[in-house]
Parts: sequence; C-alpha cells; structure tokens
Amino acid sequence: MSERLAIEPLTREAFAPFGDVIECRADSIRMINGGTTERHHALARPEVVGEGASVILNIFRGQPRRFPYSLDMMERHPLGSQSFSPLSGRPYLVVVSPDEDGRPGRPRVFLAGAHQGVNYHRNVWHHPLMALGTVCDFLIADREGPGNNLEEFFFDNPYEIEEPTP
Repeated sequence: MSERLAIEPLTREAFAPFGDVIECRADSIRMINGGTTERHHALARPEVVGEGASVILNIFRGQPRRFPYSLDMMERHPLGSQSFSPLSGRPYLVVVSPDEDGRPGRPRVFLAGAHQGVNYHRNVWHHPLMALGTVCDFLIADREGPGNNLEEFFFDNPYEIEEPTP
C-alpha cells in the first residue's frame, strides 16, 4: 500500500537541508548598470567535483505528470549540484529525501511557484523533473565531465502524491 505524501509550500528554510531556493529576494539585490538593473546576486552556488568537470546550462522540456502519482524512485548526483529554474511561468513539484545510510528516506514534496527555482546540493536525493498541467521548459545548471554523476534508487513500496492545488 502506498503512503500518501503531503505537499508543502517551497520556502528557503524548509528546503535548506536539500539545497537552495532560487528566487528574487530583497537581501540579494545589487543595483548595476547605472541603477537601471536589479541584480539578484549569488542565489545559488553550483558545485562540481572532479578534474575536467565544468558547469553547463541546459533546457529540459518536461511532460506533465498525471495524478495521483506513484513515486517509486529517487536519484542523486554525487559529483555536482543540479539547479532547475522554470521558464514557462508555471508551478511545479519538487520532491526530495534525506539520506538514510546511502538510501533515500521518506520523501518531502514541495509546490514551487512559477518564480522559484531550486538548486539541489550535491548528493541530495530528488525525483526527476515534475511539470504540472502542461509541457514546461526549465533552465538547468548541471555538471559535465568524467565520472558517474547519477545514482538511482527504486522504492519497494511506492509513495503516492495527490494532485496539487496551486
């Protein structure tokens, strides 16, 4: 039987153990270009590990998920962080788990607003991209380079996520 997961609002404080919330904030503003542009500085710090590795930018086009959703797997990237910033003006789901002796613990589900991105810290268990309602594009900062930067885990008993109400 599936255990149902509650959907939480995405906040910097709640998400801090897993990574960074990427959004404009008053404490990140630096005025540039003669005072005509707000620069929201250092909202996340991408991490990469390994000689010859670098940060690359990608666009992922996510297909919408169907609900109730059976969450049966998580993944993590041991050699670098991974950030997701929405480009389509739509909310989406973020699913993360604490690490429990090398495997994901009980997942947490966050409803991210259309103005919020996330940067998963290196080695944080998370579910792949979860677009809602329609096809959505995301700007991704990711690691490229030698070494295996993907680990997947499949749950024996999947969790269930109800359809979110944005």
